[in-house]
Amino acid sequence: MRQLLLDLPAEKPQTLVSFVSGANAELIQLLQRLAQGKPSGLDERFVYIWGEAGAGKTHLLRAMADAADARYIPGDASADAFEYQISTTLYLIDDSHKLTPEAQIAAFALFNQVREQGGCLIAAGMVAPATLELREDLRTRFGWGLIYQVHGLSDEEKIEALTHAAAARGLTLSPGVLPYLLNHFARDMRSLSAMLDALDQYSLETKRPITLPLLRELLQRESE
Repeated sequence: MRQLLLDLPAEKPQTLVSFVSGANAELIQLLQRLAQGKPSGLDERFVYIWGEAGAGKTHLLRAMADAADARYIPGDASADAFEYQISTTLYLIDDSHKLTPEAQIAAFALFNQVREQGGCLIAAGMVAPATLELREDLRTRFGWGLIYQVHGLSDEEKIEALTHAAAARGLTLSPGVLPYLLNHFARDMRSLSAMLDALDQYSLETKRPITLPLLRELLQRESE
């Protein structure tokens, strides 16, 4: 499967529309407003989102990065990436728990400049602000505005989302394929969607329908 995935087209752009919201509908509505440059008040200019790996935090920030005058800043970025520029109206700090001491100082300064001179800042991390292992003044800044936990999808919601994605591509999946996939493969939606693409391609190459035996064969190739 590794070779199949390597042969697939470039990863599809991450958008707010393509994010399966599940229990995160309120957060998605907020991010859509901010992407359009329409915060309703000071509290909405600063947002912190947190959740477990695979919940979709990076997907959301990458989607926001397509907005006009936005800047995506990964957690391992150097301090220079946090420089405030009047032309940037939306700053997106990912993996806040990974910030180096130097980057933490720069991020703290950026928060203050955004508050004084304008713009919005959205940060993401693995845990809530209060439990981040960062300098105290930066933890306080992360808690300035709205805080949302990004909730992962339930198994039922993942199956529903994958079923809709398959139908949109004109794919017919035999009963049991998706439940088996959830129990024997990575469980985040990006990996599951990639496997759906791989199944589609493998089905075309082998001229076989997407059935449980085909999926097992593909997973066996991954383990070899």
